[in-house]
Amino acid sequence: MSLRSAAGAARRGLLRSLHRRMVPLGDGGPFVSFAFDDFPRTAYTAGGSILASLGFRGTYYVAMGLMGTSNELGEQFRMEDLRSLAAEGHEVGSHTFSHGSSRAASAAAFLEDVKKGDGAIHEMAKLTPSGNFAYPYGEVALAAKRAVGGAMTSCRSIYGGVNGPFADLNLLSANSLYGGVDRLPAVRELVLENERRKGWLIFYTHDVRFNPSRYGCTPELLQAAALVAGERGARVLPVAGVLGSLPGAPERRRESANREVNA
Repeated sequence: MSLRSAAGAARRGLLRSLHRRMVPLGDGGPFVSFAFDDFPRTAYTAGGSILASLGFRGTYYVAMGLMGTSNELGEQFRMEDLRSLAAEGHEVGSHTFSHGSSRAASAAAFLEDVKKGDGAIHEMAKLTPSGNFAYPYGEVALAAKRAVGGAMTSCRSIYGGVNGPFADLNLLSANSLYGGVDRLPAVRELVLENERRKGWLIFYTHDVRFNPSRYGCTPELLQAAALVAGERGARVLPVAGVLGSLPGAPERRRESANREVNA
C-alpha cells in the first residue's frame, strides 16, 4: 500500500469512528437505494425513467448552483426536471448550493453553503428538500461531519460498504455505480452481501447515458442493478423511504443529533 493510500485509509477510519449518530436498521431489510448526485439531466430523463418503469424511485442530491450549466457529466438539470421528478415521487435531497468541497472551506462556511442549497430548493423550485444530504466529491472534513450532521437528517459519503446492522446517519456508506454491464458481477456481489446481512446498500452515480463519463453509468447497468436488487427481494426505496421505515421518526433523530453536537 502506498503512503497516499495508507493516509486515505487512516482518514476514512477516523471519519467513521468520530461524531457518529448510530441508528439500528432493525429487521425490515435488506434495503437498496439508488442515488444520483449533482444531477445531470440524464440522471432523470434516463435514470429516473428506468427506476420508475420497475416501480422504484431514486434520491436526487441537488446542487442548485449547477442548474442550467454543462460540464463533463453533460447538461445539468433544468428547473422543470427538478419539479417533474419530485411530482413523480423521487426524493429531492441536497448537495450544497455551489458544489464545493468541505475540505476547501471552514466548517462554518461549508455549513452555510449546505443551508443555502436547502433554502434554494425551497425558494427557487418551491419544493421541500428531504433533509438528506450528500457531500460533493465525497470529500468529508471531520469538522464538517460534526457541523453538518447536526443540521441534516442524514449525510452520505462515497465510502463503500453495506450499512448495518447500525448505520451512521452522519456518514452513510455508499457504492459507486459507474461504467457498463461489465460491472454487474461486482454489483451482484454487493447485493448478495447486503441480503445476507439484511443491511442497507446505497448505490450512487451521476450521468446515465450510452457513453457515460467516468462518474456515470450506462442505462443497461442501472437497469440490471435495479433488477438484481428487486429479484433478490430487497426493498428498493429512496433514502428518505428507508429512514422513514426505521424505528423513530427522522425529525427525532435530527433533534438528538443537535443535542449530541452541541453537548
